Amino acid sequence: MISRFPGLTPTRSRAVVHDDLVLTVAVAPDPVTSSMYEQSTEALARIDESLALCGSDKSKILSAIVYIADMKRKGEMNRAWDEWVDPKNPPMRACIGVEPASASISNRRISWRSW
Repeated sequence: MISRFPGLTPTRSRAVVHDDLVLTVAVAPDPVTSSMYEQSTEALARIDESLALCGSDKSKILSAIVYIADMKRKGEMNRAWDEWVDPKNPPMRACIGVEPASASISNRRISWRSW
């Protein structure tokens, strides 16, 4: 069985659950702040909300993919991540630099798999 949790756009889900697997995503806040740390903190809080909505939490995250536009600012994102992640259950994580759709967006998307 697949459960879908509506996102802000009718054609996208905030989270999808299949059996015990949760897939969710968070994007940079709107309006976008200049601080990648603040963007990351807000996106991670949104991940917490989505996981709770699906009956899960960050201790069960299997993997995370973080997309950022400016890899020179990765340290700011890492700081937010390190403050947020469950240190007893760290997931596998990749950080990928991407070309943003808008020059003002620094921390575009964070994707998660949780069980």
